[in-house]
Amino acid sequence: MRLCSGTIIPTMNRHVKKLLLTFCIALCTVGTFACDICGCGVGSYYTGILPEFNKKIFGLRYRYNSLLTHIAPGGGTSYLTTKERFNTVDIWGGWTVTSKIRLMGYIPFNINQQINQGVTTKSTGVGDIGLQGFYQVFDHRGAQGKSFISHSLWAGAGVKLPTGKYETARKDETGQSANTFQLGTGSLDFTLNMAYDLRIQDFGVNTTASYKINTTNRDDYQYGNKLSSTLQAYYKVRVKNKFTIAPNAGLAYETAAKDEDHKLITDVTGGNILLFGAGAELTTGKIAIGANYQSPLSQHLAKGSIRANDRLMVHISFML
Repeated sequence: MRLCSGTIIPTMNRHVKKLLLTFCIALCTVGTFACDICGCGVGSYYTGILPEFNKKIFGLRYRYNSLLTHIAPGGGTSYLTTKERFNTVDIWGGWTVTSKIRLMGYIPFNINQQINQGVTTKSTGVGDIGLQGFYQVFDHRGAQGKSFISHSLWAGAGVKLPTGKYETARKDETGQSANTFQLGTGSLDFTLNMAYDLRIQDFGVNTTASYKINTTNRDDYQYGNKLSSTLQAYYKVRVKNKFTIAPNAGLAYETAAKDEDHKLITDVTGGNILLFGAGAELTTGKIAIGANYQSPLSQHLAKGSIRANDRLMVHISFML
């Protein structure tokens, strides 16, 4: 039964629960899309719509991102210009502890490539494991005329463990630390998250924000703190009561402070980027499949010496 035709309250409640859980999951993925450790503000959001689970959910997620580093002044290339590719497969899951508390976690496996002057360097291994907790601040819902309207707010915090291998930052010929090509930050980092949603029938708009606080690693290197925010719209279409398709589109803005190396600011780091993202989610029974594609609209990363390219994410999830 679709919400826009002969809606009944139990059906609406079921769909609202799906929506609320979506934001919890979306918050968990903030900070995990693409290169989260590059120190230039790149990466870190996913705007897909994921399904309801009663108690537990787990899934696999593939993410691809690439950067062009050491760009010459004026946007040109030189013998130092390098393409870095980041392929990540996440094993992730969630557990509903109570109606207001949910826990999420992910274990990434990274396959990184660095290409310079025809020479390819590879680095593979487990990345930084992340854990998140969320609390439902409020959830107001009800009928207004023939429409069902709801709005809700979730808040949470998380920790990123230094499980990924971190190698001592290499210096290039400019004296800067080439510190994008890593499996992990080597530091214990923290996140603060919020998500607000407004929904009218099958159409919804939500906004999220995540602030990542990085600490200093064993080499006395500290990646810059990063703020990530998203604004997304989506619409759910139920097809013959067999499956649901939810197209979605939105914007993401990310800004990061400069890194510090032995308490000294690393000049060619930090920056900001604005992206457009679009995707779709398909849910049938206890299985969900989705994809999301993102493209930069504007960017100023590492004083223009780094350029972010398009990103892709696909996933499959199972509800228990």
